[in-house]
Amino acid sequence: MGKKKAENYLEYVPAINGKNTWDADEDKTVTIHMVHTGFYNKIAQRFFHRPCVSHIKLDQYGSFIWQLIDGERTVGEIANRFKAHFGEKAEPLYDRLVQYMKILRNNDFIYYAKKGA
Repeated sequence: MGKKKAENYLEYVPAINGKNTWDADEDKTVTIHMVHTGFYNKIAQRFFHRPCVSHIKLDQYGSFIWQLIDGERTVGEIANRFKAHFGEKAEPLYDRLVQYMKILRNNDFIYYAKKGA
């Protein structure tokens, strides 16, 4: 039996999924505008008055990370910039950052463009 190699998320290169739009206000706080499409969403919108678009406002940490996601930087490079900007407030950095990236990926806000070297 072969051992399964553990994934190194720091080598992944995240990119923002273009199906949602986003903007940043003067304080650099990011709001993601998530459009609800599909059959079940249309039913929920019509009969249960669900919104067509959800506006997800990120906190200062999430906004900082979001604006660094460009399809070129690795998660490791993003971590280094995050640490340089927030210092000790960033700790425990890697566990939190990887978990945040997984959440963004699971919600289809980002995808991994490629795996860095």
